[in-house]
Amino acid sequence: MPKISETDLLLNSDGSVYHLSLLPKHISDTVIAVGDPNRVYQVSQFFDEVEFEMNKREFITHVGKYKGKRITVISTGIGTDNVEIFFSELDALVNIDLKTREVKPRKKKLRVIRIGTSGALQEDINVGSFLVSDFAVGLDNLMNFYDLPMNDEETGLAHDIQKKIGLPFMPYVVRGAEPLLKQVGFDMRVGNTVTSPGFYAPQGRILRAPIRLPKLMEDLNYYHKGDFWLSNFEMETAGYYAMARLLGHEAISVNAILANRMKNKFVKDPNKVIESLIEKVLERI
Repeated sequence: MPKISETDLLLNSDGSVYHLSLLPKHISDTVIAVGDPNRVYQVSQFFDEVEFEMNKREFITHVGKYKGKRITVISTGIGTDNVEIFFSELDALVNIDLKTREVKPRKKKLRVIRIGTSGALQEDINVGSFLVSDFAVGLDNLMNFYDLPMNDEETGLAHDIQKKIGLPFMPYVVRGAEPLLKQVGFDMRVGNTVTSPGFYAPQGRILRAPIRLPKLMEDLNYYHKGDFWLSNFEMETAGYYAMARLLGHEAISVNAILANRMKNKFVKDPNKVIESLIEKVLERI
């Protein structure tokens, strides 16, 4: 395989990857990913020690130890576009020799755990609860630019969702890593997560601008295929699952349910819920 060009894989003057500004030594086998940069500090406050910090745009990184285990926590900001940058550069740090620009013959598999916030689509999902994402349904267009392999079940769901909801495009559907689901989310509500490319119209919110799918939230709430129902909205999970599959890593997404869209309820103390989820995840990895 030819060397990767300087314009395909951008590096900083110190040899670190362009956006994350990290070196291979900063990546542990288990990576916690969060959206909000402030949530990195909510995670690392529980570390025994923090050995390294990097602040670069929305990509904040802390590396430290929790009960003797080395963990890297990185924020991605909002959206699957940032998840693509995060995952591409994370993979480059462990599977590409940054000096020779050649892909390493022996690949390393990372475990990536997203700790995020989300709004419930079903009435029986309580605010303040935790939900682990089994399947993710991507309403964004990121995978139009990749050759994502989907199995027959995932492809069937993608076609069925497009048809029944009347989407002007076919979504992509990807299942998360079952071993991580069992390890991290064994006592959580298991759901199927819709990843939207925006917060307002793509999640059925109406302010002043006219929207194209005014019944989107209702349609997603009612959608099912057999026992497959859609449980919650957010903006990153499908990107994590798809990029992990493309690059040979394991990913799982756990969600703090801060709102129930069907009941119009919002949790009273979101930070308390998020920190409780963080502690639970740290104990299980």
